[in-house]
Amino acid sequence: MEKIDRDLDHRVRLAARGLASAGLVHAFGHCSARIDERRFLVCAAMPMGLIEHEEGTVVAVDGALPAGVLGEVRAHQAIYAARLDVGGICRVMPPLVMALSTVGVTPAARHGLGAYFAPRPPLWDDPRLLRDDVLAARLADALGPAPAVVMRGNGAITVGRDIEEAASFAFFLEDAARIERDVRAMGFDPADGLLDDDEIAARQTLAGGVIDRTWRWLTTAPAAQDRRPLF
Repeated sequence: MEKIDRDLDHRVRLAARGLASAGLVHAFGHCSARIDERRFLVCAAMPMGLIEHEEGTVVAVDGALPAGVLGEVRAHQAIYAARLDVGGICRVMPPLVMALSTVGVTPAARHGLGAYFAPRPPLWDDPRLLRDDVLAARLADALGPAPAVVMRGNGAITVGRDIEEAASFAFFLEDAARIERDVRAMGFDPADGLLDDDEIAARQTLAGGVIDRTWRWLTTAPAAQDRRPLF
């Protein structure tokens, strides 16, 4: 059995617990971090909020999935193969993103956190589970260079330069969906209130510890919410 990097495994487990605490996954979902050009580490195949000391599994970017790894991890393989800039992936089930996706809507760039997905994240218009290599490759194509792709009636995938950034983008995406829902629920024209190009460029910065602050919030919140220590 291949030796697992303890620090990387720790970060993947932190991401899993943090995403669950933030309500971005439930019984379903998974996350991973790149090891090198050919391999990545995916979290244990179990509800992410229940992961404590269970190690992840090393998966090759090419080839068959190891025994016990969830079938949809093929999407991670396809994205890592297509995007060498990606160091972390989160397969999430954010409820507001999910609700909007069922009617073909993805959140527009209306506020600071939504600006990262400008003009809006692409929609994968297929509710099927990604359990074959062909669909996984098509999803990676739909993602393109974006930080997220929304899957109609099936959650979303966010990516980043590392697992911390991918997890942070998962939170940003759901917050953008909250704003989108509220604007529409209040009866405003969905074409109004969008950030312009200059505002988007100004708000897409990651300076000032944006990811670090979000990561710290995601990974320390569980202890306050359920009183269980985080590792």
